[in-house]
Amino acid sequence: MDVRALFDRNRARLDALYGKADQLERYTRLADAFRAQFGREPEAFVSAPGRTEVVGNHTDHQNGKVLAAAVNLDTVAAVAPRDDGRVVLYSAGYDKPFDVDITDTAVREDEKETTFALIRGVAARLVQLGYKVGGFDASVTSTVFKGSGLSSSAAFEVMLVGAFDALYNGWVIDPKENARISQYAENVYFGKPSGLLDQSASAVGGLVTMDFGVSPAAVEALAYDFGAKGYAVCVVTAGGEHGNLTADYAAIPAEMKAVAKAMGEELLQNVTPEALFEALPKLKNKVTDRAILRAFHYVDETRRVEDAVAALRADDLKAFFDVVIASGESSWKLLQNLHVATSDNQEMPLALEMSRRMLAGRGAWRIHGGGFAGTILAFVPFDLLDAYRTAMNGVFGDGAVTALSIRPEGVVWLK
Repeated sequence: MDVRALFDRNRARLDALYGKADQLERYTRLADAFRAQFGREPEAFVSAPGRTEVVGNHTDHQNGKVLAAAVNLDTVAAVAPRDDGRVVLYSAGYDKPFDVDITDTAVREDEKETTFALIRGVAARLVQLGYKVGGFDASVTSTVFKGSGLSSSAAFEVMLVGAFDALYNGWVIDPKENARISQYAENVYFGKPSGLLDQSASAVGGLVTMDFGVSPAAVEALAYDFGAKGYAVCVVTAGGEHGNLTADYAAIPAEMKAVAKAMGEELLQNVTPEALFEALPKLKNKVTDRAILRAFHYVDETRRVEDAVAALRADDLKAFFDVVIASGESSWKLLQNLHVATSDNQEMPLALEMSRRMLAGRGAWRIHGGGFAGTILAFVPFDLLDAYRTAMNGVFGDGAVTALSIRPEGVVWLK
């Protein structure tokens, strides 16, 4: 494959995907890695972006609403088909390939929370839905750093669906269907009870509002250029304990569902803030206090998404920033997902307090992603960006601040 010729053919598209950051060298290195690993040429590239959640922290699993966006950091695979029913995938940073016989689609307990499970799970779900699958070789690299809240796992899953689709189905899978297939693999095979937010933002792309209260989820694109308004959208890698956090994540939907059940509902989708407050006497001591607080976060957060979307449509940045800040405060106080209880350090709260002191009245800040460790999100005016980056990097390390752009497309296939 002539990578330079591919880039020449797709220059405008690639500039839009990556915010005009030149990716030629990166793709060339990936093609070279494929040749070294497999002794042949790749036939295509598949790219799936990371995502940023703007408002709607932990609402999707209760059929709530979310405002999210695909970003210009992505997972890219160089791929070519093979005829023995195996997926052999080299990922940058790993010495050995992930080798999966996809003719065996059974769930394996010993593969839970591994890359093997995601590969097998995606293939299995495609077969269940009647799509064609086959083996392929892949070399994968990613700029979606792990633990960032940018959802590296969702980008990987969405990329896998895209690879099967490109090589065996002629690129016919709707991005929303890609997201559901990816979520299934993560829920059933990987063993993480995630909602559909991460996969939807990665697969669909752009700035999008999602309503999970209908099936399939309603996804609507929004056009808004924060850069044109003088703001950088930044993530700050604060760090934290990145051990096994599955139990911490799983407790949030479980506790919210416990409150819903105590109120005669399956999910919190149909519970209003007023009804939740009125139910407090019967909820107290029937469910935990933390569960009640997390339920209050949900019923308020879904309404905040509506307010954020309305503010963007009205081009009212102050109102939008007020909603973002309120969302972050709710995650901190009610959802309680800013640090791991077993750790003495509280990196994300520290990063948020630093941001408040620098950006109050000028921008916005909040937790980013699932929480407990990782990153925060900040909207920083360009004239403060250098000072903000210097301050945050000085505490959390060089390169802690990453300025992003919103990617207009989700999963893409280039050949």
